[in-house]
Amino acid sequence: LSNFLLWQCAYAEIYFSETLFPSLTKREFKKIIKEFRKRERTFGK
Repeated sequence: LSNFLLWQCAYAEIYFSETLFPSLTKREFKKIIKEFRKRERTFGK
C-alpha cells in the first residue's frame, strides 16, 4: 500500500484473484465476499 493512509488501513486484508478487474464476474465477486465472511476478525487482539 506504499504508506498511503497507513494507520487507517491497519486491519485491511488484500485478496488476490487470478481474474483481472474488468473481467470479474458477479459469481467470482460473490465468492470473494463469501471467503471474507469466513474469516475470524480479531483486530489485533
